[in-house]
Amino acid sequence: MSISPYPKIELHVHLEATVRPERLLELGRRNDVRLPARTTGGLERFCRFSSFDRFIVVWVKTTRVLRHGRDFREIVVDYAADLAAQGCRYAEPLFSPSEPVSRGATWTEVFEGYCDGAEEARERHGVELRFTPDITRNFPPEVGEELAEWAVRFRDRGVAGISLGGSEHRFPPAPFARAFAIAREGGLKAAPHAGETAGPASIRSALGDLHADRLRHGVRAVEDPALLAELAERGVVCDVTPVSNLRTGVVRSLDEHPLPAMLAAGVKCSIGSDDPVLMQTSLTEDSGVAVRLGHTPRAMYEHAVVGAFCDEPMRARLKAVGDAHDWGATADT
Repeated sequence: MSISPYPKIELHVHLEATVRPERLLELGRRNDVRLPARTTGGLERFCRFSSFDRFIVVWVKTTRVLRHGRDFREIVVDYAADLAAQGCRYAEPLFSPSEPVSRGATWTEVFEGYCDGAEEARERHGVELRFTPDITRNFPPEVGEELAEWAVRFRDRGVAGISLGGSEHRFPPAPFARAFAIAREGGLKAAPHAGETAGPASIRSALGDLHADRLRHGVRAVEDPALLAELAERGVVCDVTPVSNLRTGVVRSLDEHPLPAMLAAGVKCSIGSDDPVLMQTSLTEDSGVAVRLGHTPRAMYEHAVVGAFCDEPMRARLKAVGDAHDWGATADT
């Protein structure tokens, strides 16, 4: 008899990195875009890396096949099927609109494609999605400000917040403060990447300059005990992605991961898969790693409910799912 997976929530996943090699090849053919390899095996080999800078190279060369509204819609629906199979009830995926716009897509086409996908995903797979589009630090701040304006326009279609991604160690948060102010004034929340490839100063800037409601990563807060205590006191949820941190060299081994120290300090930590196909992981895999590091399935779920950018009726629905589940009988899936 098969055992149903325990309920999960995914707050840190980049949709462009959920696309499996078979779909990448299909999109490459359809959009006449040449990929670094012509077979699924070749793409899998190309996607192996051991540093953040190499990860960025892989990201750029694989995600450039995404060009049109149909592409964006399809990858959302594909990923929702994966989430449903893993017991995920709710997710806040990221997507990076600036990149396809720089390749010729329109802002409208990108946002509508993803939002159409969310509606289809709900109907076909029963997974609720809210988006937190990612400002790419490697683009000028003015591009981020335009992204924020578009994100606000799509608030009624499921955009709940914005993020800040890209090369954290090269581009600090402060220059993007105006973009986050635009989003905040438009009713959106903030969940920037901070404390991954840069240290505590990046986290403090994300909190002070961007008024972050939640942090993607935040793991390097352990380098500053006072900052770690502040995150716990303020109830800032960190979306932690253990396997990703290993793949990009943020940690040398999972045994050295900061998650246990963060939990011991009282920091609430949701668990995410970040870039599951590129990182060779999944929400289930990362959740299992988190359990081995001392988290629990119930706490992961409850921390994510606290951090989610959904409205209160949805939060109540998610809380009811957690309250109704028999966590004592939960299997390791």
